[in-house]
Amino acid sequence: MTNANQTANSGTHADASIIATNAPEWKKATGRVLHLINGEHYSGAERVQDLLGLCLPENGFLPGFACVKPDLFPKMRNATEAPLYSIAMRSRFDLAAIQKLRNVIRSDGYDILHAHTPRTVMLGSLLSRWTGKPLVYHVHSPVGRDSTRKFQNWVNGRIENISLKQVSRLITVSSSLAGYMESEGYSREIISTVPNGVPTTDQQRSDEPPTGPLTLGTVALFRARKGTEVLLDAMAILRDKGHDVRLRAVGAFETEEYGQQLKEQAERLDLVSAIEWTGFTRDVNAELVQMDLFVLPSLFGEGLPMVVLESMAAGVPVVGTKVEGVPEAIRDGIDGLLANPSDAADLASAIAKVADGTVDWSELRQSAITRHAEKFSDHAMAAGVAEVYRSLL
Repeated sequence: MTNANQTANSGTHADASIIATNAPEWKKATGRVLHLINGEHYSGAERVQDLLGLCLPENGFLPGFACVKPDLFPKMRNATEAPLYSIAMRSRFDLAAIQKLRNVIRSDGYDILHAHTPRTVMLGSLLSRWTGKPLVYHVHSPVGRDSTRKFQNWVNGRIENISLKQVSRLITVSSSLAGYMESEGYSREIISTVPNGVPTTDQQRSDEPPTGPLTLGTVALFRARKGTEVLLDAMAILRDKGHDVRLRAVGAFETEEYGQQLKEQAERLDLVSAIEWTGFTRDVNAELVQMDLFVLPSLFGEGLPMVVLESMAAGVPVVGTKVEGVPEAIRDGIDGLLANPSDAADLASAIAKVADGTVDWSELRQSAITRHAEKFSDHAMAAGVAEVYRSLL
């Protein structure tokens, strides 16, 4: 029996087609899907990929992962039953990876290609043309607004646009992203909206309302578009008004320079003693249950943030910003609170409504738990993706 963690690093790849398992859903599967992913991070989009790896078999599809920038994903994934092919690209245009991937597709019998990034949809487009396999592209965020680097956004947008001429279906994680892709010229007929989903969890925050200092929390790969600078400014406003708020910041910095900028801002605002930078964690739920209020101050570039859904499932009320898919998960004043992006005063005002009891914390918590269970589970997400696959086969 071949080990599911074997990798394909050269033209002769690990033979993952004979992987055996006792799981009944794998034995009754009728289709195989190769997910083309980057793999250097393990954040929102990667958690979507991992959860699909876990849940697709129950819907009749066997997933495999091909990582072209293998780093954190191969180490952190939970879907270890799925074969993993590590095919590192030397650059964006390292087309030697194409032949390796084509060998995998043909030898291991993959029926569908599912790309998740501009880099991998470029590969997927060529592979689809050469193998005849249908190509699905998962739109996790608007590529034209993915970062503050305008040239990079433009390059990725051009790659995406050219590559999608070969696409069979687009999956968008929110209705706002579906509208964005339509505005980019893609037919509504090939777009399916499948909201992100996360598992239910027994690891929930206590239902006791917060007392004493209010522990704010945020979880992210910290980079400019996440708006952490705005959150720090909002904390300063709240503390000036007498609210004892503290911050638990969970995640890695995209660059050391950006991390230093945030820490210098915290020092200028006299917030150093009120912030704990915990670093990256695999166990997000263990961090969430230590928070009274989850805050995601994103400026732009969100599809449907996984961490917002995880907070809802964990019973931690959310304060988010009105960007892209966030309002599709959080109904303002019902499941959480929403503020204007880039507006520290408005963000502080939303947090203050919970801190001073204007909005009932317990009601927000219960509504969020219920809404997650009804609309944003991992099983619902996988079932929606499987329906897209069936429409192709």
